[in-house]
Amino acid sequence: MKAVLEVRNLHFRYADGTPALNGIDFTLAEGETVALLGANGSGKTTFLMHLNGLLTGEGSIQVCGMAMEKPNLRAIRAKIGMVFQDSESQLFMPTVLDDVMFGPLNQGRSAAEAAKRGRAALETVGMAHAAGRAPYHLSAGEKKRVAIAGILAMDPEILVLDEPTTFLDPPGQRALADLLVRLPQAKILVTHDARFAQALSHRAVFFQSGKIVAEGSVEELARRFAWDLEMEGAR
Repeated sequence: MKAVLEVRNLHFRYADGTPALNGIDFTLAEGETVALLGANGSGKTTFLMHLNGLLTGEGSIQVCGMAMEKPNLRAIRAKIGMVFQDSESQLFMPTVLDDVMFGPLNQGRSAAEAAKRGRAALETVGMAHAAGRAPYHLSAGEKKRVAIAGILAMDPEILVLDEPTTFLDPPGQRALADLLVRLPQAKILVTHDARFAQALSHRAVFFQSGKIVAEGSVEELARRFAWDLEMEGAR
């Protein structure tokens, strides 16, 4: 299966000399979902920040065949859609449709094309009925769907989801899992929710001290590392 993301021997130190990544090798295949597991501070967030060029370390990163280099950053950022833990950080326009159109407009698309893409994305996530509503009137689950629609409207090949179940009640979590399973994009999922990870992921990798120390199913890694994912997420 074709790789949409290839990371080789990635190292990174923060300005104070603190090592954060110590030789990361990682591959994501077309249509695959991989969960990133590990304690807070293990390197997961630092790793994610390299995938759209927010941080630059030593090693190589290829996104959809493009090297992570300055001339390619705009194109790479169009290929990787980042869904943040707090949906409100992605929702700031007067209406839901305005929010979902924001990304396509920034890509240089016409207002008509952005609106077309925005409405199609809202339809995909089951939020077409809310196009004219103010985002702050939505529930947490609805905000998450609209945030995802805003990413989908830009037609990415990879979705990166950072703790997507935060602020969601159990029905909202199940609805989100059902939605994500239907989306064809390759996905990287950072979560402490074991059941959510199990429902979505083809495999998982375990971060520890800036390294990927194991790979397997969510169940295998949780058992191997005595990792109570749901309890860790509650801390």
